[in-house]
Parts: sequence; C-alpha cells; structure tokens
Amino acid sequence: FFFGFTMGDAERGKKLFDSRAAQCHSAQKGVNSTGPSLYGVYGRTSGTVPGFAYSNANKNAAIVWEDETLSKFLENPKKYVPGTKMAFAGIKSKKDRNDIIAYMKTLKD
Repeated sequence: FFFGFTMGDAERGKKLFDSRAAQCHSAQKGVNSTGPSLYGVYGRTSGTVPGFAYSNANKNAAIVWEDETLSKFLENPKKYVPGTKMAFAGIKSKKDRNDIIAYMKTLKD
C-alpha cells in the first residue's frame, strides 16, 4: 500500500463502476468496448489487453496498475497519461477511487 491509501468498499465500488465506467469498459473477461476490458486490470501493465487499439501513450507508458497508479489515473487520466484516448474527466473523490479500485481487484480468475 502507498501512503494515503485506504482499502475501499468493493460493493460500493461496483455501483460506482456501473455508473461511471461501464458505459465504456466491460468487467467481463475478453470483452472490449469503447475502452478495454477491465477484467484482470489489477496488476496488469497498461496497454496490454489483446484486441484493443490503445493510444501510443497508453502502450508506451508501461504502468503496472496497482493501488497508487490506478488512483492517480482515475483522478486525472489525461494528466497521468498525456495522450491517452480516454475521454474522462476523472474522479476527484479519493473514497470513490478507492472503492472502485477495491471492486476492480475482484475482477480476476
């Protein structure tokens, strides 16, 4: 854990995911949409979901998605990965980000 991270509420995070992310991202394995599938995102390197056409910025960032990196990205995607195609203003609330990250940790085999 990085300084300032508090374990989130995965159940609340699912509701936030459904309302804030599901219009562009699937939580199902292998199902890409406007954005890549977020199944298995925790611990994965950015720009590596098969079959998704990432921006060069995302492919070249080589970010490993963990608590700190996901939180920074979700707070302000275009600042954290300049050149990303993700058209999303970000989530200012640290609690909301932590809850969404807690939910994304459950999206795995």
